[in-house]
Amino acid sequence: MRNHPRKLRRVITSALAAMALVPVAVVSGASPAAAVTNQFKGMNWAVLGDNFSTGPLVVQGLSQSDSNATVRAKANALYDDMATMGVNTVRLPINTHTVGTTWWNAYRGAIDAATARGFKVILAYWEDGAASGGRINNIAAWNTMWSNVTYLYGANTNVYFEPMNEPHGYSSTEWRNVAANWMSYHYSAVPSRTLIGGTGYSQDLRDVCNDSRFAGTLLSFHHYAFFYSAMTYDAFRTHIQTRLGNCASRAVVTEYGAPMSTGLNYANASSTDNFVRHIRAVTQVMRDNQMGGVYWPALGGKPTGTSGFDYYSMFAFSGSGTNLNLAVRNTSGRDRIRYGWGL
Repeated sequence: MRNHPRKLRRVITSALAAMALVPVAVVSGASPAAAVTNQFKGMNWAVLGDNFSTGPLVVQGLSQSDSNATVRAKANALYDDMATMGVNTVRLPINTHTVGTTWWNAYRGAIDAATARGFKVILAYWEDGAASGGRINNIAAWNTMWSNVTYLYGANTNVYFEPMNEPHGYSSTEWRNVAANWMSYHYSAVPSRTLIGGTGYSQDLRDVCNDSRFAGTLLSFHHYAFFYSAMTYDAFRTHIQTRLGNCASRAVVTEYGAPMSTGLNYANASSTDNFVRHIRAVTQVMRDNQMGGVYWPALGGKPTGTSGFDYYSMFAFSGSGTNLNLAVRNTSGRDRIRYGWGL
């Protein structure tokens, strides 16, 4: 996600044939993942500042003093506004300082409010502090956290589990072993509702895609313009497709984003702006492959300059108490994200 250091700041006409080639091997007796993933039309809901935290994760709009009922009311107000653009999925951060605490009892209201309305929820682990270097600080605490989460939500078919966001501190082999061990340990996390991140900043799915231990899972993929040098639109499309490997049919783009508060026109196919070319390319690859996507972010994230908000955020946040509102910052950006979802 774009919460690592700012300097990183972060076609297929033969789709049916490609889907036919996707492995359908079963992991631990689980059903294979979906043949396409465009059922995920989502937004990330993040902490304003940084999801990499050594404390409880309190996403923007919530307060640590909120009760479960207040969190549910606030979440429903925000989900109402997200739903007007077609959102049916929210990706929420968790860490070991959140799950199992008093705040967790309240924070669960955001999960339960989403699933009660039929939204899908992706629960993703952020390492406990940015100084962790893309690795899990405490494996025992991490497993305890996930045991709590999967015990509560393993039977809820609207809840999905992402063992780790952007495991960039691990080599490919190390990360795949960590993820495979997680799946063996947390047997109540159904593989078809588990998203295994790609290598690096979840940027490359090829090694994970080709590892038979994950044949029954979904895959989590991130792609931002700031990860790479500027490219043409066609180069972006090729680059994205290459890093998806043969697993576009199991991949969800759980993070992608660009400035929504600077007046960029994402409807302009002739634009020479690198952000516009990037978003247009990502969403075209998604649409070509019938892939789902979870935009970064709906609200929260790292404030840009002195603005007080992340300029990638899709929505401007306003209101107080449980009367919260979201307003789209860029209608052409909204429309292009919807296009990528297949709408």
